[in-house]
Amino acid sequence: MWKKSAGQWILDIVKGALIGGGAILPGISGGVLAVAFGVYQPLMALIAHPIRTLRQSWVLFVPLLIGWVLGFLGLARLVVLLFDISTVWTVALFIGLITGMLPSLFRDANHFGRTSKAWTFFAGSLIAMYALFLAINQGQAINIAPNGWWYFVCGITWGLSLVVPGLSSSSLLILLGLYQALTAGIVNLDLTVLLPWLAGLVVTVALTARLVNMLLKSFYTYVYYTILGIVVASTLMIIPVQFSGFFNFLGALASAAAGFAIAWGMDRLGRKHSNLKMNAE
Repeated sequence: MWKKSAGQWILDIVKGALIGGGAILPGISGGVLAVAFGVYQPLMALIAHPIRTLRQSWVLFVPLLIGWVLGFLGLARLVVLLFDISTVWTVALFIGLITGMLPSLFRDANHFGRTSKAWTFFAGSLIAMYALFLAINQGQAINIAPNGWWYFVCGITWGLSLVVPGLSSSSLLILLGLYQALTAGIVNLDLTVLLPWLAGLVVTVALTARLVNMLLKSFYTYVYYTILGIVVASTLMIIPVQFSGFFNFLGALASAAAGFAIAWGMDRLGRKHSNLKMNAE
């Protein structure tokens, strides 16, 4: 069961931490990062059939869960500091991470072969989701008084962002004026915030994950190319276009390059360990 090296355990914890961090950062989708790190389909299988999937692949999910908790709670406390230092540099880092994982994403998408029709799904989802994100981005922020019901709605949006890559829950919550109150509640472990939020998240994931898992089993290539279109659309939407100066621009480039290098290195390390495992078997 424990046929996994210490390096692979650390790599999976880092992946989980980045996915958890992506869930809390505005403009970033934890689902996108799950796809980028090649763990989206296993996570959907876990949510759809938790007992059966844990029996077969629990050694994959334990480090991911540890990392997710560390990343989510850690960045919930760090998110204000990061964005105070530089919103542009933080977002650029995640753009680099996503871009650096695109080659491995397309390898995964072509696992069962590639057809020209798959590119139609890719283009269709990219255009449709980019138009949707653009409409949301151009909307005016809405100020809503936070309460238990609205925290439940926050959980619904977070659940959708877990199941549907590219849907950034944080961005939607900023638009609704609920992001800061929710983040503060998570940091302070406020049960009046956490309980309705978790309830909305669990209900949404439970109702939608089985459908997504079924579609992946029946139409793997088309679904994956559709998801890739969403990934690219959401990434295009968060590319910084305004800079406070040349130094800020150089910092964004350096952050994006660092993210790309980290993603590229993680992909190489992951493939190396996979090959070693296959050779050992």
